[in-house]
Amino acid sequence: MKNLLLSLTALTLTWVAGSVLWPPARAAQPSLGAAAPLVATDAWVRVTPGSDVAAAYVTLRNSSQKPVTIIGVESPAAGMAMIHETKIEGGVSRMRAHDQLVIPAGGTVKLQPEGLHIMLHGIAAQLSPGASVPLVLRLANGTSVQIVALVRPLNAQ
Repeated sequence: MKNLLLSLTALTLTWVAGSVLWPPARAAQPSLGAAAPLVATDAWVRVTPGSDVAAAYVTLRNSSQKPVTIIGVESPAAGMAMIHETKIEGGVSRMRAHDQLVIPAGGTVKLQPEGLHIMLHGIAAQLSPGASVPLVLRLANGTSVQIVALVRPLNAQ
């Protein structure tokens, strides 16, 4: 009887753990429609102590046979979020905003330091390494992709 109770307890715990862990978490989830063709991975934000701005980085892969266009970015952690690009021109680093970002069919675009990135302005609370920042990518087709970016230290690459 004791062995039967132990077996039933183990089976119940296995079922509960499986229920909690299933389905497995994904880096990006579409908010509308069945499955978004845009897959976001390796999302992170560089902490900037004492500042109300930060940069977010992510790898975006378009798994469809049509281009995907990002027309906006939002985050409840910031007053404003925008796609920017940093370029070195004449030895000077210059940043410019992008109204939209096109991910080609079957292509991958990396938002990374010293290149394309998401600028977060007006961050309400100080970010700490290990925390997470929610981001929402607004797509031209009316859907959106939700991302959770992990906060890394200032010296992260």
